[in-house]
Amino acid sequence: MLDPVAAYDRMAESFARLSEERRAYLEAIERLIVSAIPRGSKSLLDIGAGDGTRALRIARAAALKGVVLLEPSDAMRRNWPAGATAWPVRAEDLHAQEGQFDVVTCLWNVLGHIFPASARVEVVRQCARLLAPGGRIFIDVSHRHNARHYGLLPTAGRFLRGASHDVVVTWKPEGIGTAGHVFTAREFAELCRAAGVEIERRFVVDYDTGALRRWSFQGNLLYVLRRGL
Repeated sequence: MLDPVAAYDRMAESFARLSEERRAYLEAIERLIVSAIPRGSKSLLDIGAGDGTRALRIARAAALKGVVLLEPSDAMRRNWPAGATAWPVRAEDLHAQEGQFDVVTCLWNVLGHIFPASARVEVVRQCARLLAPGGRIFIDVSHRHNARHYGLLPTAGRFLRGASHDVVVTWKPEGIGTAGHVFTAREFAELCRAAGVEIERRFVVDYDTGALRRWSFQGNLLYVLRRGL
């Protein structure tokens, strides 16, 4: 099992294929984000930007001119379009970065590749530090109790075993594995309280179709966050 950055280095050539396989979900998340970005927003920081395409699509759709892509994988950054502004560091190093952004995104369970749990809290706290007044943070996470995707019996087993769950993420057919974490809604709410941010809104999005769902067990979770009072 590889360190997450090393795993994404290995997966860089296959990343476009993986994204295409989850296109319905990924584009649904992007549309929800664009619809919730506050008026007058001008800048975006994307944490764990991958090949950069999603952040740039969001920026174009929302007319955001200043875009910074944080991505520690050298191989991923080689796929970026020319001229992209890079922070070539891990999310855990956000404390050393300076700036102010109207929109901060951390998408496709990037937060779930950060360990330990205290480091995840600190990353969200640093996102809030870098947020401009009136700005918003958007984070989507893999939902541990997504019965629609994982199935009823496995999800029931996860529920009985408790709140915290680390997993091994394996990409096929490459067979590359890395550490991951899947979240519960309660766990994420506690993380936000510890990080000093407030949940403004939560969306439940079907991981297979991208459809909005009513109940949390029907999809993954997209959160709109703002600084706490």
